[in-house]
Amino acid sequence: MTALSINLNKIALLRNSRPGDYPCVIAHAQLCIEHGVQGITVHPRPDQRHIRPDDVRRLGDLLRPLRDVELNVEGNPFAPAISGYPGLLALVEQSTPEQCTLVPDSDSQLTSDHGFDLRSDNRRLTAVISQLKAMGVRVSLFMDPDPEQIERAAELGADRIELYTGPYAQAWGSSHLQGVFQQHVTAAKRAVSLGLGVNAGHDLNLDNLAQYATINQLLEVSIGHAFTVDALQLGMSSAVHAYLNALGRG
Repeated sequence: MTALSINLNKIALLRNSRPGDYPCVIAHAQLCIEHGVQGITVHPRPDQRHIRPDDVRRLGDLLRPLRDVELNVEGNPFAPAISGYPGLLALVEQSTPEQCTLVPDSDSQLTSDHGFDLRSDNRRLTAVISQLKAMGVRVSLFMDPDPEQIERAAELGADRIELYTGPYAQAWGSSHLQGVFQQHVTAAKRAVSLGLGVNAGHDLNLDNLAQYATINQLLEVSIGHAFTVDALQLGMSSAVHAYLNALGRG
């Protein structure tokens, strides 16, 4: 059954609009865990627009003793270490998550909006994957539903891919939906045939999640923006249960 990992970036974004630690990212992680999520996701960036390095470390401390809830730390491994931000690999080493999802984003992007293009020289990425595996961390690559690119992800030694679902969400309610959805179905099957696990994320919500979760190979979804909006309307605990229900975990 597909695991639900809640992305807490938008809780951190709200926190950062004022001095102090309110709302508390750790407290909201605890609330999500109490109501049955299987994972917590964060995506720190060098500009610290939302999740900060200390959030990642504290979440590592919170989740490390738990057997049934995983920490997933996302980010660009090549983003520079700057004052206050030690770099993604350093944060992974300090927080010891079960999974690290590598994403080809930059500070200039509002949000992640494409997967890796693995047709170029990937020696640096191969080295990063090896470093993470040496730490005992599962490695996932953020990918578009392109079977050729997914084959390259397997060749690089990734454990999983996370399919970028932005175009699927954008196609919701349009005549293009089934074609886009079928691309993801095909990509997931190809990934599994290559020995890769399949995660997914970006703009999944209570309208489009149930159909996407019919992909049999789907191990995990990470959801943040839509979840936060729904939590404002429904309350945090009710929003968690609504997403668990959409995944058949009610």
